[in-house]
Amino acid sequence: MKLLLCSDIHCDRAAAHRLVEMSAEADVLVVAGDLAVMRKGLRETVGVLADVSCPTVLVPGNGESDAELVEACRAWPAARVLHGSGCRVDGVDFWGLGAAVPTTPFGSWSFDLSEEEAERLLADCPSGGVLVTHSPPFGHVDTAGGEHLGSRSVLRTIERTKPQLVVCGHIHGCWTQESTLGASRIVNAGPGGVWVEI
Repeated sequence: MKLLLCSDIHCDRAAAHRLVEMSAEADVLVVAGDLAVMRKGLRETVGVLADVSCPTVLVPGNGESDAELVEACRAWPAARVLHGSGCRVDGVDFWGLGAAVPTTPFGSWSFDLSEEEAERLLADCPSGGVLVTHSPPFGHVDTAGGEHLGSRSVLRTIERTKPQLVVCGHIHGCWTQESTLGASRIVNAGPGGVWVEI
């Protein structure tokens, strides 16, 4: 299965158009959140991406909520919005968790979860699939200003469920960087598109 991974489009319509073009070669497009900027521009960004016809798995970032993303994607037949939920595409299990974990200092516009809230939403994640989270796992592709900003609940979920692939974003300085945890490949995608075969 050929996956096109991305995150943090942040209303960049040129990036969204490029991803639409690239997706013609993809079996699945995976979007790890932050299509909007501070809860603005979501509909316009989704309006561009809605030309993608392959199955598309999305999670909300901290720039848009799960409810806002579900509503924006309502007319996009290929879109599957995951947040504490999963789906199966061609026999592969995908599980998604959106929002920033742990909470950010950005204020009321940011869609954030505590580690405890994230733990509950990750509890039913199946083993061996593809885990899509906005926030990276703690200690992996999550460094900003010399500090690890990732999620410990996402890290524990990877240790427990051993996904073959983890797709994340959120930490812009780590875009396109990769890490591994056991047999799990972890990719902080970024808006340019990263190809992965599973």
